[in-house]
Amino acid sequence: HWTKGPGRIDRDFGRKKWGDEAYAIEELVAEIGSAFLGVTLGLRPDHLDDHAAYIQSWLKVLKNDKQAIFRAASHAQRAVDYLDGLQADRALLIAAE
Repeated sequence: HWTKGPGRIDRDFGRKKWGDEAYAIEELVAEIGSAFLGVTLGLRPDHLDDHAAYIQSWLKVLKNDKQAIFRAASHAQRAVDYLDGLQADRALLIAAE
């Protein structure tokens, strides 16, 4: 969720209230991004049971829009790439010292 803010990726799905469709899309992006990061960092997926509660909010979005999963995955990859870029920038700073 941190990556969606202004000055970062500035991702906005038009959320009006907690639990609406835009909220569900953001949750889906965050969950997919979490999975992508977990693979990159070599984390085991033991935590996935804790995330199952979010699935209900995604189902409506996914049923209404067959392309939603692809857009969410694209946004998630962009967020992961952004975070990886921050890590790389930090590593260059440390190496330069």
